Amino acid sequence: MNGEMRDIATGFDLAAPPEGFADNPFPVYDALLNHAPVLRQPDGSVLLCRHADLDRIYRDTTLYSSDKTAAFGPKFGAGSPLFEHHTTSLVFNDPPLHTRVRRIMTSALTPRAIARMEPGLVAAVDALLDGMQGHGSVDLIEDFAASIPIQIIGNLLDVPMAERGPLRDWSLAILGALEPVLSAAQLARGHEAVREFTAYLRDLVRRRRAAPGDPETDVLTRLIRGDGADGQLSETELLQNCIFILNAGHETTTNLIGNGLALLHDHPDQRARLLADPALITLAIEEFLRFRSPNQLGNRETTARVNIGGLDIAPGTNLHLCIGAANRDPAVFDDPARLDVGRKPNRHLAFAAGPHVCVGLTLARMEGRIAISRFLDRYPGFALRDGRVRGGRLRFRGYAALPADLG
Repeated sequence: MNGEMRDIATGFDLAAPPEGFADNPFPVYDALLNHAPVLRQPDGSVLLCRHADLDRIYRDTTLYSSDKTAAFGPKFGAGSPLFEHHTTSLVFNDPPLHTRVRRIMTSALTPRAIARMEPGLVAAVDALLDGMQGHGSVDLIEDFAASIPIQIIGNLLDVPMAERGPLRDWSLAILGALEPVLSAAQLARGHEAVREFTAYLRDLVRRRRAAPGDPETDVLTRLIRGDGADGQLSETELLQNCIFILNAGHETTTNLIGNGLALLHDHPDQRARLLADPALITLAIEEFLRFRSPNQLGNRETTARVNIGGLDIAPGTNLHLCIGAANRDPAVFDDPARLDVGRKPNRHLAFAAGPHVCVGLTLARMEGRIAISRFLDRYPGFALRDGRVRGGRLRFRGYAALPADLG
């Protein structure tokens, strides 16, 4: 058995994973951690799984770059809509663009500003819970988890309520294009989504320039205004980073809420523990983030020759950072395959680390905490039905459908 797992690990190809990997990658992650935590891929890239390696790489912006211009040219086509978006957005950039955009975003997402959002978030969650009452069977993704971040991020940019309908589909198509391997249909849909999203935002920006909002609460107005002369964004930077805000805050938070509810159903002892001690919700959110990280993969590119785990890696090499494996690293987490809603400490990397740590992590935690705690308070006996549908992607882990009886 040990030899079989070694073969699985050493032969693993992220571009052609074994059957069933998308549904359950965790046995493969464990094999990689044990036998091949630093693994050269057939295309010359390198897959990294150890917590210590990822943590060090996230914090070193000198040897490891977030700029994906070279990698995304062949993937999307230089000058294409997806290329323009993913090479301009905050997450795939180094300073100075990363510094300018992040400074504007963090100035709008202060603890005080996020605290002001909490009453509106509670009201939005309660309205969704009210709407499900009496229905018996619901889809916890469509009817609950997916609706929350769209409203919160829509509120951040002050997107009119009647115009929010297409946001989720655009987001799924654009983020779906980050998968290691794309079909022609996925690529075409991603390009179309960027074109449609950009056209919508260009009109929204025109309207907001004519009638600015309060920069204390309206992130779009703040982005338009910039942060002094050095902080002014070009039109492309502005539009593509608005798409990034809506995308980054949407699917990952949907996955956090959906994954958390599914895990509580599948681990009744942990559900009982949380119901008996609701104050554990803060730690439980961190454990959901570790145990089923909404974002399973990240990337960096080497800027100089480096040696990781005895492997010599040339400059310009694409590194796949396997967050899902790092969050199961036994060197950091005791009994990592066990869900523990009271786990402490919990040094997971679900939000990355260093200068690129997720800018919206406090907001995401608040959304997860309020959504799951209020759902459990209202429907403590909920039960998942047959028919759950996983998202089917490698980079982002969540459910497309999660049918449930509310009890």
